[in-house]
Amino acid sequence: MKTIYLLSIILIIGVFSCNPDSGSSALFIDESTEKIIVSELKSQHPGLEERIERGVKHATSLWQEGDGTKEEFVAFCKENFIADDAEREIFFEKTSRNLEILNGHYNKISLKLQEPLHLKYGEIKPIDEAFGGFNPYAHMLEDLFSSKIAFSVALNFPYYSLTEKEESGNSWSRLVWAYARMGDVFTARVPARLKQEVSRVGSNSDVYISGYNIYVGNLVDEEGSRPFPEDMVLLSHWNLRDELKANYPLGKEGLAKQKMIYQVMKRIISQTIPNDIINSSDYLWNPFSNEVFKGGNQVSLEREPDTRYQQILNNFNALKAIDAYTPMDTYIRRKFEGEMEIAQPEVEALFVKFLESDVLKEVGNVISQRLGRPLEPFDIWYDGFKSRSNINEDFLSERTRSLYPDAAALDADLPNLLEKLGFSEEKAQFISEKVNVDPARGSGHAWGAAMKGQQSHLRTRVPENGMDYKGYNIAIHEFGHNVEQTISLYNVDHYMLNGVPNTAFTEALAFIFQKRDLQLLGISEENSGQEALKTLDVLWSTYEIMGVSLLDMRVWKWLYDNPSANSAELKAATIEMAREIWNDYFAPVYGMEDEPILAVYSHMISYPLYLSAYAYGNIIEFQLEQYLAERDFANEVLRIFRQGRLTPNQWMQEAVGSQIDVQPMLNAAREAIQEM
Repeated sequence: MKTIYLLSIILIIGVFSCNPDSGSSALFIDESTEKIIVSELKSQHPGLEERIERGVKHATSLWQEGDGTKEEFVAFCKENFIADDAEREIFFEKTSRNLEILNGHYNKISLKLQEPLHLKYGEIKPIDEAFGGFNPYAHMLEDLFSSKIAFSVALNFPYYSLTEKEESGNSWSRLVWAYARMGDVFTARVPARLKQEVSRVGSNSDVYISGYNIYVGNLVDEEGSRPFPEDMVLLSHWNLRDELKANYPLGKEGLAKQKMIYQVMKRIISQTIPNDIINSSDYLWNPFSNEVFKGGNQVSLEREPDTRYQQILNNFNALKAIDAYTPMDTYIRRKFEGEMEIAQPEVEALFVKFLESDVLKEVGNVISQRLGRPLEPFDIWYDGFKSRSNINEDFLSERTRSLYPDAAALDADLPNLLEKLGFSEEKAQFISEKVNVDPARGSGHAWGAAMKGQQSHLRTRVPENGMDYKGYNIAIHEFGHNVEQTISLYNVDHYMLNGVPNTAFTEALAFIFQKRDLQLLGISEENSGQEALKTLDVLWSTYEIMGVSLLDMRVWKWLYDNPSANSAELKAATIEMAREIWNDYFAPVYGMEDEPILAVYSHMISYPLYLSAYAYGNIIEFQLEQYLAERDFANEVLRIFRQGRLTPNQWMQEAVGSQIDVQPMLNAAREAIQEM
C-alpha cells in the first residue's frame, strides 16, 4: 500500500515547484527593478553572474506587496546575497539543520494526531477526524516568508527546472545537487486556509476508505450458501483483491468465490451496494441479485449514495483551489512534473507503449492454458506465476500466525528478516531499531521518519488470532518501504538529498522485499523455470496497474475539463472511461468488452494520482532485480538507496547504468514465454 511521507509544509511546497518566472499572476517586482539589482550585484561580485541572475529572479517571483516596497526588496537583495562560497555553505548547513528540525517535529505531530484514525484505538469519533485532518503547520510557510528566511534561501539557492537538472545533473557534485534541492523548497505561496482544507478532505477520504470493510462471511449465493468463513472481513479493495488471489489453487470452488468477490467489486464501483452492509455484520447479502436478508427475511436497504465519487470531487476541489497560487497551474502538473519529476504526457506515452505490446496477448494465452479456462476480468490479478500460488494459503497463514501473534512479535523479528536477506548483523540492527511496527485499522502503510533520531512506522493489520498470510505479505512490502526510508535518511550525505526521486522508487524496493516473503518464512521457491515465472509475474502485475493508472490520470483530466460536475456525473464518466481503457488494451487479451474492474482501486479515492507510482515502481523494480541478480543484495541496496533524491533518470543511471524503460521487461517476457 501507499507509503506515507508527511514532511512539513516547507518541503511539501517543493512538490509544486516549477520555473518561478512562469507564475499565473503579475509580479509585484517589475522587470526594471530586477535588472537594477542584478546589475549592481554583478558589479560587486564578478564571476557570479549566472547565480546572481537566477537568485534574483527566484526571489522576485515570490516577493509580494505585503513583503515590502520595491526599494526594500532592492536593499534586501544587496544585504543578503552571499558571494563567498564558504559562507554560503555554512548558511546551507545551518538552514538544512533547521529544516530537518521543523520537518521532523511536524511529522511527529501529524503521526500522533492521526494515530486514532490509523491504529486500533477503538471507535473513531468526530473529534478524531477533526484532529486527524488538522494541519498544525499550515501557517508556517507564510511565517517563513514574513521573517524573510524564505527569501534568503531563494536568493542564494536558485531554482533549476527539471529540464536543467536532467541536462546538467550528471556533472554536478553531491553538494551542488543538495544546493539545487534547497532551491526547490520555496517556489510558491499557498494560503494556509487552502492547505488546511487539503489536509481535512484528505484525512476524511482516508477514514472513508480505511473503514470500507465487507463482511464476506455474510455473502450468500443463489442457493443461500455462505462460501466464505463466517468471521472473514475484507477491506476494499486491498483485501478483496488478495482473497481473490488466494482462491486460484482451489479449482472450481475457488472460481465461484472469485466470481462472487468480483460481483462485490462491481457493486462498489457502481455504488449499487446496499449502504448498511458496509462495515456491518447485521445482514446477509447476495451480491448477484443484490438481495439482503436479516433474521431469515428479505429486507430492503438503500444503496450507498455516490460517496465514493464525492470523495474524489472533494479532493479535486481542494487541490484545484491551490492552482492559482502555484506556478504549476494544475494538480496534474504538480503531481507529475513537480513530485514525480516526469511529465504526465511522458508517463502516459510510456504506459500506452507497454499496454499495446503483443506480448501481453501471448502471456494471456499462457495464463488461460494454466487455468484450463478462458480468462475472467479478475484475472488481472492472476497469481499463479508465484511459487506460493501452489501452496495452500491456510498452511502459510498457520506459519505466519505462529510466528507473529501480534505486532510486537513482528517488530522483534525485523533484524532476523534483514539478516536472511544478507544484511550484516550490525546493519540489520541499525535499520531495525529505527522501525516500529504498529497494528493498523486498514491494510497497512509505511510512514517514514523526517529527521534523524525518529523511527519509521510499519502499520499492518493483525487480527486477534495472529497475522494471516495476506497481512504478512503486505507487511513485508511495507518493511521494504521502511528500509528505504531509513537508508535514504541516515545514509545520505546531505539532508536536502534525503529520500528518493519519487514514490515509485520506494515502491520498487517494497516490491523487491515482498517477492522474497517465502524466503523469509524459510520456504524454498526453487523450481524449474523460476526466473521465467518471476518475469511473467511482474509483467502481468505491471499490465494491471498501468491500466488502473491510466484511468486515474484520465479521471483527473476529465475533472479539469468538467470542474462543475457532481458525483453522479463523475461516477458515470469514470465507469465509461474504465470500460474504454478496458476495450482498448484489455479486451484484445481477455476476449470480452465493457468491464469496469479498473475503477475499483481505493487509491483513486484517498491518494489522488498516486497509482502511477506503482506502475513506475514495477518498471524500476524489474531493472533493479536484473541488476541485483548476480550481485550482493544487501550491499547493493545500501549503495543504491543512499543516492537520495536525484532526478529519476539520473538516479537510475547511477544505480544500474541505464535509464527507466519498459523494453527490458517486454524483451524478458518474450524470452520467458519461449523458455516455458
